[in-house]
Amino acid sequence: MRSALSILILATAVAAVGCSNASAPVQTNSNAVASTNANEHPQTMIAHSTENQPPPGSANTPATRTKWTQGGDPIDTAEYDSAISKVTKSSDKKAIGEAYFNRAVALTHARQYASALGDYRKAIKYDPDNAEAKQWIDQILGIYDSMNKEAPKEGEEPPPLPFKKS
Repeated sequence: MRSALSILILATAVAAVGCSNASAPVQTNSNAVASTNANEHPQTMIAHSTENQPPPGSANTPATRTKWTQGGDPIDTAEYDSAISKVTKSSDKKAIGEAYFNRAVALTHARQYASALGDYRKAIKYDPDNAEAKQWIDQILGIYDSMNKEAPKEGEEPPPLPFKKS
């Protein structure tokens, strides 16, 4: 189940970042619900591709990496935060690592990669054998690298975006 979830999340992450192969087919989710929020602006595929952008190092782009920024969709992490709080009081490092991993997966789904990176790193700290967390760290670092952005350094990852209940 986790492998299928990992593949789905990976596909979502790659689609969100865009790809340099403009001729590749684009999969769409027929179950997606259109947003009716007036404050949201629809984005085109071009907005997420590198097709109409100058090549790295050209006169129009800086040759150095840019600093990372926090982004994604705010989600309610209260359930995950509570689970982390409960298991942190115990000495079960594997359970603590699993709690951080679970919140990291939710943050990855919400495209909050900087925050998810911090939780994946904490999951590894408590459970060094967590291969999925290691894979996600590598995947997120790869996403930052492909965007020519500097990834957050360990310990400098932001908390999840604030969630406003309506």
